[in-house]
Amino acid sequence: MRKTFTMSGIPTLTLILLLTCLGARADDLDEVPDPMAALSRDKAEYLYQFAFHCIDQEYPNKTGHTMADAEDLATPSTLHPAFYGCLDWHSAVHGHWTLVKILTLYPQLAEGDAVRQKLARSLTRENILQEAAYFEREHNKTFERTYGWVWLLKLAEALDNWDDPLADELQSNLQPLTDLLETRLIEFLPKLTYPVRVGEHPNTAFALSFALDYARSFQRDTLEALIVSRAREYYLADRQCPLTWEPGGFDFLSPCLQEAALMAKVLPPADYVVWADGFLPELLTGTLTGLQPAVVSDRSDGKLAHLDGLNFSRAWCLYEISRALDSPALISLADEHLAFSYDKISADEYAGAHWLASFALYALKTAMEMP
Repeated sequence: MRKTFTMSGIPTLTLILLLTCLGARADDLDEVPDPMAALSRDKAEYLYQFAFHCIDQEYPNKTGHTMADAEDLATPSTLHPAFYGCLDWHSAVHGHWTLVKILTLYPQLAEGDAVRQKLARSLTRENILQEAAYFEREHNKTFERTYGWVWLLKLAEALDNWDDPLADELQSNLQPLTDLLETRLIEFLPKLTYPVRVGEHPNTAFALSFALDYARSFQRDTLEALIVSRAREYYLADRQCPLTWEPGGFDFLSPCLQEAALMAKVLPPADYVVWADGFLPELLTGTLTGLQPAVVSDRSDGKLAHLDGLNFSRAWCLYEISRALDSPALISLADEHLAFSYDKISADEYAGAHWLASFALYALKTAMEMP
């Protein structure tokens, strides 16, 4: 069943900030009764353009491809006929997510027909079957584990939420790969004895959080139970997370906040308050005074540009945590992080442009879902 997305109840301060960073004029706010209309009218294309132009841009490309022999030498589009653009496989996947989600949030986008046509050309059944076959090769069974896997699940979730005639067809086409990566995740998590706590792709809390959203959306009870169980085993005893050690120079995820956001989804509200008090007591008071938006010194350097993504992922984690703790102070901090990097995404710097729109949109989406 498709779910309806609304912005009703979004906090006023957050709404004003979102409208401002998306280009709405202050004197427009009283004129537009539906905030989504303002977002659609003013700046939806700001985020759309980055994913639209990169999902079929083959080069430059970082394949992460393991070759068994000379016959495995192939171009990116041969190896991955659906997800060959946006520099790497996972960015291509969440580039597709971005386009689907923008059309879900902004169905009146002027370029909507062009977006639909590009998605239809990419997510064909034949292309997806080839993608699935790639994961079946002997040396590729762990390809994109777990970051790319859970972004694929997030794409499936977005298609399910998209009220458009094309959505059912694309969802059906994607299903073989969705099923395969869901199975891979179920097989892998029991083997992962210790969580990966870094601020980049392998972060386990990030993977569990995205996969849990998918499991609950599709009522995948086995996967949900496994994620909840593993999250408790990995993180329930954690205390005094060293937030002052963050960020690392190449981080685009916050190890502390990502874990706290996951546990907000896993634990009952009363239990979460107790856990958060031991894990990061400042969350309860909202006084994360040392948590300032990360500054990028060179956006042409792909690793350094990660820090803009960190600001967006911190924002969505803070929104999720604030929902669990009913904390306006955390919402304000999330707003600050989101606004800091939002207008710094540049089409001239492909190092960030190939992926940052996805993170910015995910942060915006999470803000819009605030009660």
